[in-house]
Amino acid sequence: MKIKHLAIAALLFAFFASAADAQLLKRTVYKNDRFAFGVGGTIEITGAPMGSIRVEGWANREVEIESEIEIQAPTEADLDRIGKVTGFVLQETLGRTGITSVGPHDKKAIRKVDKKFPKALYEMPVRINYVVRVPKYSDIVINGGKGALHISGIDGMLRVNFVETEGKIDLVGGGIQATIGTGTLDITVPSRSWRGRFADVSIANGTIDLKLPVGLNTQFDGAILRTGRIENGYEGFKPRNRNAQFTERSVAATSGSGTIPLKFTVGDGVLKVNEFDPSL
Repeated sequence: MKIKHLAIAALLFAFFASAADAQLLKRTVYKNDRFAFGVGGTIEITGAPMGSIRVEGWANREVEIESEIEIQAPTEADLDRIGKVTGFVLQETLGRTGITSVGPHDKKAIRKVDKKFPKALYEMPVRINYVVRVPKYSDIVINGGKGALHISGIDGMLRVNFVETEGKIDLVGGGIQATIGTGTLDITVPSRSWRGRFADVSIANGTIDLKLPVGLNTQFDGAILRTGRIENGYEGFKPRNRNAQFTERSVAATSGSGTIPLKFTVGDGVLKVNEFDPSL
């Protein structure tokens, strides 16, 4: 009987919780900015707990920020109040610009602009989606929560931390250091003449899908730390130690002259390595 009562209580709780969510009003607002920024600088993006981040390299010596902000609240007045404290702020210094998300998740920042912000509104769902265009030769630092990630056209150093994502990164040059909590990450090195210095990518739980060009000069290390497997479809790999064999948990290989270190680590999940097909 107790189990039956608990089940009924759980169903009622889920019903009323869903009803409460359904009663929230929704609003989408857009905040953009554009400013001069020289090549060789660093752009750091701190995303919201929920929201996508897309970074594109371009030839302009400018940074362009487009943000789509989705807010929810019980009343129009509450939406107005949340909207006034939600968005992004810039921290600009010589050669470095920080783009930091602000909103109900950041109580410290809100108190600076609205000291009487209602406690009940701190729990309201907010989502900020970014498209940021930067000079191609820039270093990028990204700290994200839960949302999609896409990076393309950047010939600089990439440092990425994401809690949960479905990500896609097309490497041009520089290097990459990325740590993902949960999700999937597609990484492509499209050219054997890739001007990269190194790659060090790890995901705690999920899948890394890596595509490498034929003839890439690399020293490759792939590892599964706990559960899962490596699906190695890259024919150019040769064991670094002639007496060692590739396994489903470890691949230590060279390709070409073995000059570029690539390290990919999965805690629980799958590491896929295949040849890049430009026709796809």
